[in-house]
Amino acid sequence: MKKIVIAAAAVLFSLGAGAQEKKKDFSTLDASKKVRSAEVSCGECQFKMKGKGCHLAVRVDDKTYWVDGADVDSFGDAHDKDMGFCNKVRKADVQGEVKDGRFQLSYLKFTDEKPHKQ
Repeated sequence: MKKIVIAAAAVLFSLGAGAQEKKKDFSTLDASKKVRSAEVSCGECQFKMKGKGCHLAVRVDDKTYWVDGADVDSFGDAHDKDMGFCNKVRKADVQGEVKDGRFQLSYLKFTDEKPHKQ
């Protein structure tokens, strides 16, 4: 009976571990795509876009787009008082394409300095 319980626990653990949502990697630059300078932040809180709740947006070439592929917490706590997207507009180099009026994010590298925590 003890072996059955241990085997069942192992199976459930492995299923749970496999079901974990994997974070998407936005650090791989695609040499075939244009890199653009952008402002990145919460669309509602910082860019005054109409929406319900906090959602990631980018401003590229003076146009603001909702982001697909990442959310406001994909790069840290959106409500962090110093660097959270709901409290600060961050500068970044981005790659992606505009599709149906939304920015399909594939690469992001921050170009502003993050303060050192002490």
